[in-house]
Amino acid sequence: MTRLLDAQGLEISHEGHRTRLKWHRLRKRFADPLFSAEVMAEGFAAGASMELDLRVRADGGFVVLHDEDFEGETTGHGPITEKRRSDLSDIRMREGDRPLILSEDLAAMLQSAHPAALLQFDMKDDYEAVGAGGITHLAAHFQDIAASVIVSAGSLDLIVAVKEKLPHLLRGIDPTDKLYNIWQASGWKAVEMELRADLRGPTEPDTIYLHWRLILDAAREGFDMIGLCQDEGKRVDAWTFTLKDPEAGFSEEEWKNFQALMALKPHQITTDEAPATERSWRQRMAG
Repeated sequence: MTRLLDAQGLEISHEGHRTRLKWHRLRKRFADPLFSAEVMAEGFAAGASMELDLRVRADGGFVVLHDEDFEGETTGHGPITEKRRSDLSDIRMREGDRPLILSEDLAAMLQSAHPAALLQFDMKDDYEAVGAGGITHLAAHFQDIAASVIVSAGSLDLIVAVKEKLPHLLRGIDPTDKLYNIWQASGWKAVEMELRADLRGPTEPDTIYLHWRLILDAAREGFDMIGLCQDEGKRVDAWTFTLKDPEAGFSEEEWKNFQALMALKPHQITTDEAPATERSWRQRMAG
């Protein structure tokens, strides 16, 4: 039997349902450096689900960063869209003085990934920015390893373009911001109609990414967003639930919310503290 302290941060099983724990921005723990190639390699070996952000470069390739400018996350300056691969060799991540991870690096690393590993490419640019060149780059580098990759975006046009060029790739959409706005303007019935339209829309998504608070707000009003998605054959990723004190585990408020979320049976929960979340869950369930 696995001991409580042996938590790998891969998944939680509850009432016959398996919920994967996804490592947000390639962090197994919040103390890990942002977008760590070492953590990614560990996740590939263990069969973890992980997420990283991609920003398009001037040459159509991508760099693993969240912000649209280099400042903040790196030692570089200016918009990422103005830089080519040849311009990035001297730029380092601010945490740990590490080189940037490029899309070309990801393609090479994915070749040795565990069959159960899944890497989410969260595209932070819209289709207008990525363009045909970016889609062609994805096709050239990830054609043969699609089973290990899911491409997600807030831009539905971008996901449709990915589907047309790489129809075998898994796809995800994140309508959270739009649904929040619809809820505030028109209520939950309008949210349900919009979500159902997205599920049946041209992106043909495998996974729907929804903020965990939106999911619980809806559930309190009798609207099971996860159930609706699952009825349509879609998976749900609830993002991003991170323990404030990983050593202490769940606070009472966190435990109440996490229990409510798990009762709705999401396929996946995004977190910056995967092992601590699994460990604290086991401890709570063991009494």
